[in-house]
Amino acid sequence: MLSISKKIGHILYRIWFYILAIFPILLMFPFLVIFTISEKTYPQFFWMARNIWANFILFGMGCFPVIRREERLKKGESYMLVANHTSMLDIMLMLRVSKNPFVFIGKKELVNIPIFGFFYKRVCIMVDRESSKSRTAVYRRAQKRLHQGLSICIFPEGGVPDENILLDEFKDGAFKMAIAHNIPVVPMTFYDNKKRFSFTFYSGGPGRLRVKVHKFFATAHLNEADKGMLREKVRNVILKELQDSGDGQ
Repeated sequence: MLSISKKIGHILYRIWFYILAIFPILLMFPFLVIFTISEKTYPQFFWMARNIWANFILFGMGCFPVIRREERLKKGESYMLVANHTSMLDIMLMLRVSKNPFVFIGKKELVNIPIFGFFYKRVCIMVDRESSKSRTAVYRRAQKRLHQGLSICIFPEGGVPDENILLDEFKDGAFKMAIAHNIPVVPMTFYDNKKRFSFTFYSGGPGRLRVKVHKFFATAHLNEADKGMLREKVRNVILKELQDSGDGQ
């Protein structure tokens, strides 16, 4: 049982997160609206999201990214960015990892979050996983964004898994799309996000956020029939890293 003081601390930590998430959006609101009017100005929106919004939240929460890279993203190249998904901090941390502008593909339910949802639906690619028509539209929109020189980010678990699950099964979408568009898959392991800010209300606290960017998986030699093989290879890299870390993430 948590003590009353610890529970109060966790509640205040949660409230502080939402204050940090909303305040810079309100502060930058006119610029964010301008940069979301046209897809051509998305790189400017991304720069603000990465260098101001994400930093404001992460450092304001006392969560300090520590990034190790086995391979580096090349400026001007497009990639499929994938990672394990355990926390709302995953969004901010992914922004910190990649200087290359990318677009999130995520569930449509996030548009219901006040203020955040307004921009989410303007700059992200939303998918209704229950609708095959929606999934088809996602591929078309992703292709357009890739042709604009952007990368794509998908959390292939398809949602935040039960916290007792180390790493859930991966969905095919990210890997099918990477093969179809001939872009490398960039696996990343997020070790500490569940520990720092999980979806268990009375939990979390400041500390480092370790990330490992693994070697990329090329897709030039693959076809759609190989998507399952690619999916499992990428998942195994992340799973092994989580198991070897011994952190229960």
